[in-house]
Amino acid sequence: MKIFITGATGFIGGHIARKLRERGDEVLALVRSPEKAATLGNLGCELITGTLADEAAIKRGVEGCDAVIHGAAIYEIGVPQSRHEAMYDANVLGTERVLRAVLEAGTPRVVYVSSVVVFGNTHGKVVDETYEHPGTGFGSYYEETKYEAHQIATRLIEDEHLPCVLMQPGGVYGPDDHSELGNLVGRYVSGKLPLIPFPDFGMTLVHVEDVADGVILGLESGEIGEAYILGGAITTNRETLQMAARVAGKHRSVRAMPAGVLKAIAPIAPMIAPMIGFPPNMHEVIRAANGVTFWAKHDKAIEQLGYSPRGLESTLRDTMLAEGHIEA
Repeated sequence: MKIFITGATGFIGGHIARKLRERGDEVLALVRSPEKAATLGNLGCELITGTLADEAAIKRGVEGCDAVIHGAAIYEIGVPQSRHEAMYDANVLGTERVLRAVLEAGTPRVVYVSSVVVFGNTHGKVVDETYEHPGTGFGSYYEETKYEAHQIATRLIEDEHLPCVLMQPGGVYGPDDHSELGNLVGRYVSGKLPLIPFPDFGMTLVHVEDVADGVILGLESGEIGEAYILGGAITTNRETLQMAARVAGKHRSVRAMPAGVLKAIAPIAPMIAPMIGFPPNMHEVIRAANGVTFWAKHDKAIEQLGYSPRGLESTLRDTMLAEGHIEA
């Protein structure tokens, strides 16, 4: 197959591109800078220089392809207002540009990599693909933009017969994970995090290799118009860090950082964030994590696609081994 990918220089997209090349697919990747996409070039991917704002580059990439995988997005929690325009343009308008290019080119199939975050706070419930966000009360601007992008994809499927399959990963981790979760695990296991922020924050954690496999399953056999959750472990920050400590052979207690302390420092967070390792918009971080769960089950993907994620303990061990936190 000839497949155009957006987001191939990102965490998930890089694994998807590698797996597609390993099975012999021709891969075209939209990249902002070819010089910074050497890994993709070494894999044999054709690099299309451009961004999600570049309609001409998107059209060049889509033209003549058998399928498109749209995974590019800005993922960031705790962003200041000044970053909203860029995030909206990438996550919302960028998604519409790619999906409309698919319609115009008559591409037979597109996989849109959405997220479980589009459900919003599940309030302790483990939901499935039928769950709907109320459309208000967003915890973060990222959540809001991913929700809007998901709605655009759904409308284009319903109104313009977009041949789209929607994949919804949970919280993704693995070697070279630069998200806040990867940061937490590394600092906690090394003893550099005596107090844990938001220990009861609930996540649906899934290893990046399993997500990449799930996206390719969706490409191969997902039903047009359907959404599939790509999950793994239903867990919390506390449980994840306790398991990471056990795997590393450490005996560390999980002591919570009081939410009141975080709220107290929120007004001065933009000034001190670089020193304490927190994002500048702590008000948003608190809204997005304090007492919040993003729990979702992946039964549909298992039953209909043959999705088979691995367990949290074994993949945490593999991740920490790869990153040097533990020894073989």
